[in-house]
Amino acid sequence: QVQFVESGGGLVQPGGSLRLSCAASGFTLDSRAIGWFRQAPGKEREGLLCISIRGASTVYADSVKGRFTISRDNAKNTVYLQMNSLKPDDTAVYYCATRMFSCSGPIASFRSWGQGTQVTVSS
Repeated sequence: QVQFVESGGGLVQPGGSLRLSCAASGFTLDSRAIGWFRQAPGKEREGLLCISIRGASTVYADSVKGRFTISRDNAKNTVYLQMNSLKPDDTAVYYCATRMFSCSGPIASFRSWGQGTQVTVSS
């Protein structure tokens, strides 16, 4: 059974950094594409970044370009989201999910959503 557990969220001041983790079980990371998403209160879920089977990253959201990066550690079966220069608008619940093959596809094509981790950016 494919499952994810997200962690690493918390309260951070504007301009600060956080690294989120997405621990996977039931499959190996190099067999699927993994995406990071977020959902703020009253807003639709938004795709942020994705890492492909080959380890190539795709940025979905212009708002995080140059600030967020995605990486994975195959030995730990974990995908990371490094978030720098955080802004209050980054406040949301952050999720990871997976789809077969590539990162090219709508949010609805991603499966096995984790429970999410809350990130709050506030002074």
